[in-house]
Amino acid sequence: MHHAMNATDRDALKQQLPVLIRHEGVWDGIYQYFDVNGVKTGEHGSRLLCRFPHKGRYPYHQTNIYTHADGRSEIRDFPARVEDGRLRWDNALIDGWAADVALDTFGRTSMLYWVRPDEPALYLYEMIHLSDCGQHRARVWQRFRDGELIERTLIKERKVSDDWQAFEPAAAA
Repeated sequence: MHHAMNATDRDALKQQLPVLIRHEGVWDGIYQYFDVNGVKTGEHGSRLLCRFPHKGRYPYHQTNIYTHADGRSEIRDFPARVEDGRLRWDNALIDGWAADVALDTFGRTSMLYWVRPDEPALYLYEMIHLSDCGQHRARVWQRFRDGELIERTLIKERKVSDDWQAFEPAAAA
């Protein structure tokens, strides 16, 4: 049963996921895609809203807004629950998790894993690095099919605001 997050829940989340909770806010960046030989195959801009709302069904909700050079844009929503000390997704788009890397004593690293429910042979691991000042992120995706590397994605982002509510329509809150 999902419930609204109160201050006690948020404090517990800060203790369970101290690195991931520092990602809350609005991030602008660029995704660059590379084949296994390091040849760039594409890129697009991004704005990510990473939120730990005080109300609502999920304790974490991420919205990715992708913008392409030809004017196209895409919006993808990724609400998550907390399970076993990590964020957990289980929806039509992805089945996976994100967690802080406890071995990183600097508190800069999180890892993410997901698989597409409609294509179980395709999976992805992501390493996320958060700067000490909390204003810059670097992310690396490694995408595999049947255990073989097929693509890498490099993502460079900067935080544009801590106030994600100012960047979303009231209806989406």
